[in-house]
Amino acid sequence: MAQTCLTRRALLAYAAFALPLAMAALPVYVHAPKFYAQGQGVPLATVGAILLACRLLDALQDPLFGWFSDRTARSTLGRRALILAGLPLLAAGFVALFHPPQAGTPGSEMWLAGSLVVVYLGFSLSSISYYALGAELSDDYNERTRVTATRGALAVTGVLVAAALPEWLSGRVGELSALGLFSWMFVPVLLLASWATVAGSPRPAHAPREFATRTRDESAGATSSLYRALIEPLSSRRYRWLIAVSMLSGIAAAIPGTLILFYVQDVLQRPDLSGLFLALYFLCAALGMPLWIEASRRFGKKRAWLAGMLLSVAAFVWAFGLGAGDVIAFGCVCVLSGLAYGAELALPPSILADIVDGGAHQGAQRPHGAYFGVWQMLDKLNLALAAGFALPLLQWLGYVPGTAQAALGALSCIYALAPCLIKIAAAACLWAAPLEPRVAATDLVSASGGAAS
Repeated sequence: MAQTCLTRRALLAYAAFALPLAMAALPVYVHAPKFYAQGQGVPLATVGAILLACRLLDALQDPLFGWFSDRTARSTLGRRALILAGLPLLAAGFVALFHPPQAGTPGSEMWLAGSLVVVYLGFSLSSISYYALGAELSDDYNERTRVTATRGALAVTGVLVAAALPEWLSGRVGELSALGLFSWMFVPVLLLASWATVAGSPRPAHAPREFATRTRDESAGATSSLYRALIEPLSSRRYRWLIAVSMLSGIAAAIPGTLILFYVQDVLQRPDLSGLFLALYFLCAALGMPLWIEASRRFGKKRAWLAGMLLSVAAFVWAFGLGAGDVIAFGCVCVLSGLAYGAELALPPSILADIVDGGAHQGAQRPHGAYFGVWQMLDKLNLALAAGFALPLLQWLGYVPGTAQAALGALSCIYALAPCLIKIAAAACLWAAPLEPRVAATDLVSASGGAAS
């Protein structure tokens, strides 16, 4: 397979859209639960139930968007058209999410649910086509990791902005108003970054063609294509293994992501440092990205990902024993677990692109949208299960945000120990998973020999 080396400018142009996507994702996943539970007085169990319901609804639409993206890929703008189509919904829903009715008045629960539905609709419509576009930029095993790592680095930049800017604004306008102001600042960033990606991304390495399943009867052909978009990805053994590993690993990451603000506020008792801890974690993820790119070249993507998982467990388990004032120790946890998170950003999407490319799609358009649609559906189920499990369980155990209490041990256990146990299960599953393509073994031997010489 010929090498397809993308220029740095082309990579940055494609990756630009990852920045606003991450800027939106962090507040929705991390800040919204506390914003409505503590600022609007919505019970934790209710917030968890709403997040679970909206995420389930959102996840179910992703395979449909993936199928539609594959069919749209043959048009003039291709997947870029769907990236643009989701922008108004994403912007409007995000602004509405952090401008709820006045606290104490009826309707906060419905406002949360409605805003999330709109945000998720716009996010899914744009992001699935965006990720599928990235998978089409190169046919090369190692070049794909450059694409996903560059996208991950820009995503981390967006997360850093989303972690630091609301914290800075809260010292000037208050915590609740800071998130509302941040939501308005998000809109121009979204528009500029989407323009950079749509206008500047390189063309796919392989031109889209007609689907092999098209028939003379367009209605029957569309139904067949939709069915394949939902079922065909799951027919791949390697893809099923990847899903199993990613779901376990994703749940392990989603639980602390949902609970970190509560943990920093009530266990460490330093809510003023929440933004700093988040920024430190994601900054280290970005700095560690070149390490995982090099590791994947030398040892393969599977082994590099496994090393990242084990590093994550070794670092994060120490969060269970921390208490009030253990700022430096938790900072070290953030540094090491952040480095490990870089592997999660760079390697699984690259493995997924390898799996799609290795399928039987000769003579037809490779269904990246279908695979990424199912992938993103399952990723969202991880987040839904994390919020739907962790928040109601904490309330059942007696935890009340922002108050002195005896239930902090339960918070530390669910925040730190539960994710580590799940991550160990993910690592065991990854060890057994047949994810590396046969061609990669030859490439790795050649690369090692070249490095030795």
